[in-house]
Amino acid sequence: MVSKTDDIQASVPNCNVNTVDLAEGETPDHQETKAPNKDPCACGHSASTVVMNGGGAHYHSEEESKQDGGGDTDGVEDSNEQEVIVIQDTGFTVKIQAPGTEPFDLQVSPQEMVQEIHQVLMDREDTCHRTCFSLQLDGNVLDNFAELKSIEGLQEGSLLKVVEEPYTVREARIHVRHIRDLLKSLDPSDAYNGVDCNSLSFLSVFTDGDLGDSGKRKKKGSDLEQIDCTPPEHILPGSKERPLVPLQPQNKDWKVIMTPMQCLKVLTMSGWNPPPGNRKMHGDLMYLYMVTVEERHISITASTRGFYLNQSTTYTFNPKPANPSFLSHSLVELLSQISPAFKKNFTVLQKTRVQRHPFERIATPFQVYSWTAPQVDHTMDCVRAEDAYTSRLGYEEHIPGQTRDWNEELQTTRELARKNLPERLLRERAIFKVHSDFAAAATRGSMAVIDGNVMAINPGEETRMQMFIWNNIFFSLGFDVRDHYRELGGDAAAHAAPTNDLNGVRAYGAVDVEGLYTLGTVVVDYRGYRVTAQSIIPGILEREQEQSVIYGSIDFGKTVVSHGKYLELLERTSRPLKVQRHNVLNEKDESVELCSSVECKGIIGNDGRHYILDLLRTFPPDLNFLPVEGEELSPESVRQGFPRQHRHRLACLRQELIEAFVEHRYLLFMKMAALQLMQQKANKESKIATLTENNSPEAAVPALPSTENPDASAKSTETLTDGKSDAVQIETTSTSDAPQPAATEATTTEAAPKAEQTTETDIPSAAATTMTASQATPTEDNVVPTVTTNGPLVPVATAIQNGECESPLEGKAEDSIPGLAQAKELAESLAAEDGCGIDPKSREVVLNACKAVGSISNTSFDIRFNPDIFSPGVRFPEDSVDDIQKQKQLLKDAAAFLVSCQIPSLVKDCLDHSALPMDGATLTEALHQRGINVRYLGNVLEFVDKTPAKAQLEHFYRIGISELITRCAKHIFKTYLQGVELSALSAAVSHFLNCFLSSFPDAVAHLPADELVSRRKNRKRRNRVPGGGDNTAWASLTPSELWKNIVSEAQSYYNFTLHCENADQVVEKYGLQKITLLREISIKAGIQILIKEYNFDSRHKPAFTEEDILNIFPVVKHVNPKASDAFHFFQSGQAKVQQGYLKEGCELINEALNLFNNVYGAMHVEICACLRLLARLNYIMGDHHEALSNQQKAVLMSERVLGVEHPNTIQEYMHLALYCFANGQLSTALKLLYRARYLMLMVCGEDHPEMALLDSNIGLVLHGVMEYDLSLRFLENALAINSKYHGPRSLKVALSHHLVARVYESKAEFRSALQHEKEGYTIYKNQVGEAHEKTKESSEYLKYLTQQAVALQRTMNEIYKNGSNASIMPLKFTAPSMASVLEQLNIINGIIFIPLSQKDLENLKAEVQRRQQLQESGKSMEELTVDDPLELEDKIPMDVNVD
Repeated sequence: MVSKTDDIQASVPNCNVNTVDLAEGETPDHQETKAPNKDPCACGHSASTVVMNGGGAHYHSEEESKQDGGGDTDGVEDSNEQEVIVIQDTGFTVKIQAPGTEPFDLQVSPQEMVQEIHQVLMDREDTCHRTCFSLQLDGNVLDNFAELKSIEGLQEGSLLKVVEEPYTVREARIHVRHIRDLLKSLDPSDAYNGVDCNSLSFLSVFTDGDLGDSGKRKKKGSDLEQIDCTPPEHILPGSKERPLVPLQPQNKDWKVIMTPMQCLKVLTMSGWNPPPGNRKMHGDLMYLYMVTVEERHISITASTRGFYLNQSTTYTFNPKPANPSFLSHSLVELLSQISPAFKKNFTVLQKTRVQRHPFERIATPFQVYSWTAPQVDHTMDCVRAEDAYTSRLGYEEHIPGQTRDWNEELQTTRELARKNLPERLLRERAIFKVHSDFAAAATRGSMAVIDGNVMAINPGEETRMQMFIWNNIFFSLGFDVRDHYRELGGDAAAHAAPTNDLNGVRAYGAVDVEGLYTLGTVVVDYRGYRVTAQSIIPGILEREQEQSVIYGSIDFGKTVVSHGKYLELLERTSRPLKVQRHNVLNEKDESVELCSSVECKGIIGNDGRHYILDLLRTFPPDLNFLPVEGEELSPESVRQGFPRQHRHRLACLRQELIEAFVEHRYLLFMKMAALQLMQQKANKESKIATLTENNSPEAAVPALPSTENPDASAKSTETLTDGKSDAVQIETTSTSDAPQPAATEATTTEAAPKAEQTTETDIPSAAATTMTASQATPTEDNVVPTVTTNGPLVPVATAIQNGECESPLEGKAEDSIPGLAQAKELAESLAAEDGCGIDPKSREVVLNACKAVGSISNTSFDIRFNPDIFSPGVRFPEDSVDDIQKQKQLLKDAAAFLVSCQIPSLVKDCLDHSALPMDGATLTEALHQRGINVRYLGNVLEFVDKTPAKAQLEHFYRIGISELITRCAKHIFKTYLQGVELSALSAAVSHFLNCFLSSFPDAVAHLPADELVSRRKNRKRRNRVPGGGDNTAWASLTPSELWKNIVSEAQSYYNFTLHCENADQVVEKYGLQKITLLREISIKAGIQILIKEYNFDSRHKPAFTEEDILNIFPVVKHVNPKASDAFHFFQSGQAKVQQGYLKEGCELINEALNLFNNVYGAMHVEICACLRLLARLNYIMGDHHEALSNQQKAVLMSERVLGVEHPNTIQEYMHLALYCFANGQLSTALKLLYRARYLMLMVCGEDHPEMALLDSNIGLVLHGVMEYDLSLRFLENALAINSKYHGPRSLKVALSHHLVARVYESKAEFRSALQHEKEGYTIYKNQVGEAHEKTKESSEYLKYLTQQAVALQRTMNEIYKNGSNASIMPLKFTAPSMASVLEQLNIINGIIFIPLSQKDLENLKAEVQRRQQLQESGKSMEELTVDDPLELEDKIPMDVNVD
């Protein structure tokens, strides 16, 4: 079972009204046996309800539950079930009286636990130094785990006393650790070192503390004069300099602690520990040794009564109390009496600590690593040292009762009840918590394994074949052990298998079938090795694999077994995962039925659970990368040079692709049915009764009336995309992307069994039903085969067979097909009436459509794949030849669909800027969203290269090339590192980076210094490194050799020809930046480098030395459990917002935020998306202050969870700047925009469409503060970029011209202003016509400018004529008003406040809905949450207004 706190915490959702702030109190505690978390709760400074909710006690109970071996939590869960339902619960106030402080009020809510009051007290500035106390009401001690409402006599105004309790060894340790955490609370070194889920955040450097307050402090408007607006030189447009140091600006808080704010020099355990028996009997628990700032060396005894000075020194033991002994219950009080410097500095430190935003301090759910760090001084730290040698290296792993049974925890949380919302929240919270703990433990274990600190379970074997068990986790290396993968590609296959397996685990986990269990799986790449960490099936280690496996095959299909229960469980996953039930032959030529690939093994553990493992072939093979003799691929694939030999034979299609392909086929199915129905109707009308002809698919389609009533066709598409029928609820197991939060509720709970019981006829139209509203018009809705021709229908069938589709760059064929509505109705009525009341003709329509699209059922649309097709060694029975043939065709079609539809649609999305990748990670995400594997990157780039609009895709091409190069370099780096021994690691990494990036032609490696190499070479030790071999071979790498290897890797892996021999040529030819390449390779390979300016271009010395390499981090892949209910709320909220119901949308999103916080704790990517959307809504609804507060949280969270320079973080900075400007904080807005621009220059350079938006923002703000020349530099740059990427005639360009014209007007340079405004006017006139209000506005402005210009000229003439005594008419030079600047800012950022007529509103809503469907259809759940919904929200209003 999960340890107590976790469940308790999960079960106390904050259902108060201040949903947004809930986050501040929640602290997911991600340490294993680690006692107190850093500042466990976040809000000492605002001790209000917020704090109380969700900040469950972390460490007391965490430790206790471990002590009692996990504790029985069921009771706790039950007691909390009901509470969650009470969404609004009134809080009350209690008085707290702590020793030595005035009583203070604390607001609490009834469903909290006493525990959480402890938490708050340990974070409050005046009580933070107490850990060992109880709370008493009228002399009765309150139980830590009791809920407040269950305590008799506790009511509004009750007085709770804090009573000091005697210490135990455990409590004393907790106390010391807590004090150490308080002392380190401002120290960023944990974030730089990537430990304990700390990560960096720099927002406060730019906002000078908390935005909310500064907003009130500053007088609005009056601070215009003092703003220094000049950005640093490297931020100005056109600057070629890309410095690295500003990436991590120095936080002034840190400066304070780095220097004078030391409270103690040394705090460590004394060498006199543990106390001898006679002292134990005097109450001594342990001894501490300290050095104060005043250089006083002291020895302290921790006893049951508290802490006191003793008389021991370094070399003599004298435990008697010193005189005076200053016995204090708290270490802080004792030290404050001994050391004045401690007293002074500790107070300052705590003041600073509680002023920081909670989001800067809370732990993140998964560790985020920084690829750069400053040189941090290494300080003495007893707790860190103790952790390293006790909890980390595997000693405590052997102490019974201390280790966690990961498998049991992972599976038990899955088994929790999920009937109603409270239960589901509890379950998802527990699953998420265990997963993040497991990921952290697995990562630590993997590093220990590679570093050689774990003993193998088969130590006699060669190192690459060794396996390990540590902390109840099983570790294996990604090498081909015992030629297991010989036929599939050896080590390359063994390296790919773990990630495929992880994708399988993710997919089955998302379908979440009760009774079917997968293993906890984490894949870690570290120091060139790939380690798979898995939880252990109970009993698996005691028996041979042959005995255990009761389903599937252990030898790739030679021997195969099946099992009824497994078939039943897997059958439930077959529809959502599109896996077809099929038969294979075993070694005795008997037919065996399976519902998964043969490699998938079923094992019943000793706990009686049904586990499936080895899910590496969950998804069907990708035939483009799997040449099979005698098989011909479809023409589209062949045209692109497929099939190609890949490194291994495990290349699979992605789940997103399968989804998109099935949606695409569904649309074809509906269209074919519609066409045939129309044809029947037309035939009836023309009284032709040749029914046979009618139903045969070859029948000719009479020319469809071209003047088809447009409304009708619009209506038909609407019905296609409109509401879901009940059937949909049941069927949508997982129509959208799999990593979807547990599909819909229906599938996860009651509906799943229902769906299974239905008979085949009962669900004939999975077709009509598998599509939910959002997917009905997939991204490919405009890429329909030529169905609408008047010719015979044959081409349709063949076209479909080949998975062809028109290039999506051409127009839409969608609206021209009438009859979709009838087809939909037919399919649904077939479903509803078991097909009995339907005339045979209509049934035949469905049959024909089914055949044409390759459905496995004849009465309904149902496409599934057989994952064993083309698996080497798998044989199928004779009787299934036809079926296998069909399946082969389906696979060829899917492979063709990827090449001919998905890649073009990605490129199209980049052309119309609905996909805007900025770096490698966002590019990969864009590919994956559309189901394109990264191995297609070369093809994508070639496609871009041949696109007519290549110039408008330059940014995309550049990011693609950079991704391709860094991935090739990573492949080479992986094998390079395997031959390096630990002592030479930093030298080897710096040498590799020099060869990769430095212009220095003959980079020479520094071998480890000679004085360390022992004279007697100990040959035996050498072989400890897995992979062994010559340990100095790495030193012989040269730049030209490395680049040759990169070029050949690009050719062999991506089939892409790079024309370059060194880094400088790459920069020259493809316009890349070395700093960007450095960032990409460091992130991909887990390298951390020293933050300083590197001179890449020096030809005299290499850029990197070994001192510049600070660390190597693991790169971790794991499953991300989802909060399904929260996600549904979030989506409905978005939908409401897009329909224009802002208030309702806002409420739903607030509720979603609340639920997200319940499941994920305070920090998570999805919460970040939620906060961003909320902020935007607050802003649109006029609540600027609230918008600022929410957006500030979104920025902090994005920095902490995604990284300080992640493209999302850059976007968040831009939004925050807008809200700052609206709040009158102009200098802050500018600082934020400059920061965003710096990050963007570093991540992708200046030449990127998004840079135009950023520069327009900067230019407008500068215009507002009357810095006209600076403003022009940015606006003119934006104009240039817009013209390049949107085409010179785009409305965005018109707007850019207008903005430039306004600045020229303010400078009184009317001629230039007129010139630009004329350009804009011409674009408006050509694009939207003379009558459009934009054109009229522009025309008015032109008139005004002309008048001003004429007036100016007159005045000048007057001066020339009459000299100094001219009577000059005062000219109107107007500084722009803040309101007008803000209005323009809103427009460019896609936020418009426009008074609309009812008709306009209707049109707008229809347009928005159409776009929403387009956008949603192709996107998977996961990505939707991350960025797109908001992207969508960002872009639409803008398009309505500008485009």
